[in-house]
Amino acid sequence: MTAAVRGVALLTGLCCYGFSMATMVRAGLGLDPWDVFHQGLSRHTPMTIGLASAVVGVAVLLAWIPLRNKPGVGTVANVVVIAVTVDASLTVLHTPHSLPARVGLMLGAVMLNAVATVLYVGAGLGPGPRDGLMTGLVARSGLSVRLVRTGIEAAVLGAGWLLGGSVGAGTVVYAFGIGPLVQLVLKVTPAKVLARSGWAQILSAPAPASTAECGTMVRCPTLPTRSTPTS
Repeated sequence: MTAAVRGVALLTGLCCYGFSMATMVRAGLGLDPWDVFHQGLSRHTPMTIGLASAVVGVAVLLAWIPLRNKPGVGTVANVVVIAVTVDASLTVLHTPHSLPARVGLMLGAVMLNAVATVLYVGAGLGPGPRDGLMTGLVARSGLSVRLVRTGIEAAVLGAGWLLGGSVGAGTVVYAFGIGPLVQLVLKVTPAKVLARSGWAQILSAPAPASTAECGTMVRCPTLPTRSTPTS
């Protein structure tokens, strides 16, 4: 995969990810853990959700220093592109009046998030701030990926809920649906494309290491048994 193709995949994935975040907000049925936290912050500060996402991303990057993680182009782009896309999308999206429409909007957002995850991770240009925090803690602490990821997301979800962030059916759907949906997108993606993408190393690694490579932004998908971006 050429640098140009990787760049396009990265930007497309991040823009789609930001748009899916905004769509979840407008659906009004609950957000994923990190976005619950971002929304909670926006309700107690002058920050927009997009700006809150960027500020939190920078703060998380500072936590990389003692973990000795090294950011990539994709890490910086993650912070900037998603923040801008979320806020821009929120200016043009509106909350539907009917519940069925809101449910459809929420389900579409989760599906788009899965596609965005495959594109973003496939670019192979560096993990997002939150991904790197998780993998860094796993590497330094020796704890399992599941324990570290669950601990981080439970903490930000609890903090976001206390701040007034939106927790609801969408939160549950995202938590249990993003992994299988990412796996589905990977299955329908041509093997030749995956072999030349950032997924090649992830899919060829042992299962625990594979899970550690993805995150939220990606909520780590369940990888298929050698036949797995998911924020």
